[in-house]
Amino acid sequence: MLKLIKLEWKKNQIGKYIRGAVIMAGLLLLFVFALAFLGIANDPDGTLDAAPGTEVISAPIELFTSMAFLIYTSVMLASFIVSAYKNKTMNLMFSYPIKRQKLLVSQMMAVWLFNVTALTFTKLLIYSCIFITAGFMDSSFVIDFQIGSFGFYIQLILKSVVIVSMSFIALFVGMAMKSSKATMVTSFLLIFLTQANIGDFTMAGNALFPAILTVISVVFAVLAVYHVEDKDLI
Repeated sequence: MLKLIKLEWKKNQIGKYIRGAVIMAGLLLLFVFALAFLGIANDPDGTLDAAPGTEVISAPIELFTSMAFLIYTSVMLASFIVSAYKNKTMNLMFSYPIKRQKLLVSQMMAVWLFNVTALTFTKLLIYSCIFITAGFMDSSFVIDFQIGSFGFYIQLILKSVVIVSMSFIALFVGMAMKSSKATMVTSFLLIFLTQANIGDFTMAGNALFPAILTVISVVFAVLAVYHVEDKDLI
């Protein structure tokens, strides 16, 4: 499986996605830094303009990194898998003496591993820079994390896994509708569902929601590969 994953990275020129992830991480860092220390999140009177429960710095970090990488993961899945079906390059791959399910799983894992790693390091970069800068600059947001805590890193990884796994829902929709655009649209809808506020209500702060969402994502991942052995190509 690892060889197949590496082959997918090579075939799809993973270098360009690495560059894209690095650029995105830099832009996210600059934006969150400006929110925290340059006052762009403040009202004219200098007070923080934030919804209840989002006065802490982890709120914008989690929101914007999750949005960015959910979309980025969906773009990669559309490129690696949905476009391969549409361009008929999947025909050649399925002619190899390897089970179709194994090939498709390797493509999904190639995207999943890359984005979990990229999202985790992006969050770590942003949290570290905010923590260091907060030592000599006043932050508009409350610094609500302990970067020296072991639990902080566990949560960092688990949240990255949940967000990136959500993209399997978008992949299933894209494959069912035979459209890369459907994959992208679904990723945007998932962002609105998981991150948006309706008054004071939001799923983002629900402790049970990530676990349920992960289970749903795994189910959709299984559905995406379940009938691939006996299903006609798109």
